[in-house]
Amino acid sequence: MRTVYFGTSTFAAVVLERLAGSPHRPALVVTRPDRPKGRGRHVSPPPVAIRARELGLDVIQPEQLHEPPALDRIAAAEPEVACVCAYGVLIKEPLLSAYEMINVHPSLLPRWRGAAPVERAMMAGDETTGVSIMRVTEGLDSGAVSVQEPEPIRPDDDYGTLAERLERLGGDLLVRALDERPPYVEQDESQVTYAHKITAADRALDGTRGAAELERTVRALRPHIGARIALPDGDFLGVVDARVAEDGVEAGRVAPVGDRLVLGTADGALELLQIRPPGARPMATADWLRGRPDARLTDFVVAAG
Repeated sequence: MRTVYFGTSTFAAVVLERLAGSPHRPALVVTRPDRPKGRGRHVSPPPVAIRARELGLDVIQPEQLHEPPALDRIAAAEPEVACVCAYGVLIKEPLLSAYEMINVHPSLLPRWRGAAPVERAMMAGDETTGVSIMRVTEGLDSGAVSVQEPEPIRPDDDYGTLAERLERLGGDLLVRALDERPPYVEQDESQVTYAHKITAADRALDGTRGAAELERTVRALRPHIGARIALPDGDFLGVVDARVAEDGVEAGRVAPVGDRLVLGTADGALELLQIRPPGARPMATADWLRGRPDARLTDFVVAAG
C-alpha cells in the first residue's frame, strides 16, 4: 500500500523504520523543520528526518504544513494512506478530507488522549498501557480505533524502557493495520482521560504528595525531561532515581538521614538515590554526600516549584 508518513520524535523514528521495512514503505516522509537543541542551541534535524535519510526516503520539512508547497509534494506522492506518529502539528483540512489518515498513539484509547500519554499513565500508577491505531479526525485523538494491544507497565520501568517497548509495538500494529485493514470501532466517550503536556509543575517534587506518587514521577520523566526539587535560591536539584523510604523528615524538607538524603512527603519519605546538583552531572547521592557538599543543598525546606 502506498503511504506517506508524518512524524518527528524518536518514538516516531522507530515506527518509521518498521514501516519502511514492510510492503508499505513510505513514498514521502513529512517531519518538522530543523530546530536549535541542547545547551549550545545548535540547529539539528529531528530524529525522523535523520532516520528517513538513513533509510533513503524522500523527506520534506515544511514550516507550514497546510500551504501549497507542502500540499503539492504530498499529493505528488499519491498516498493511499497517510500514517501519523508523534508529528507535533495539528493536521486539519484539506488533508483530512483528501486522504485516509491513521495515527499511532501510545495508550489504550480512550484513556490518555493527548500529548504525554506514556508519562501520564506511569504517573497515575496505571498497571497497563498500550498502543492504539486510530483514524485522524479534527478532535484530539478522538477517532475510531482499528487495532489496539496492551503493554504492562513494570514496577521498575521508566519512560525510556517503556517507550522502547511501545515503539516496537506501535510499528508492528501500524503494519498490521495496513496489512489486514480491520474495521474501526468508535471510542467510548464516557471513558476519556487526557494526557496533558508535561509542565514545570509536573516536574516538581515536594511534600504535598505521597512518596509513591513522587517515585512514579521520577521514573515517568526519566531520562528525557527529569524530575526536580526547587531550592530556596531559585535553582533546582535534579532527581534521577529515588525510592520510597520508611523513615524520613518533616513533609516538605530535604535532609540527610544517616548516609542517605531524603525528602519528607505527605505520607512518609522519598530517598534520593541519584541526583543532578546545580551545574553538575548526575551522580549517586551517597558519593555526593561523601564529598561534603554545601549544606544549603542537603538540608532545606523545598521552595514552591
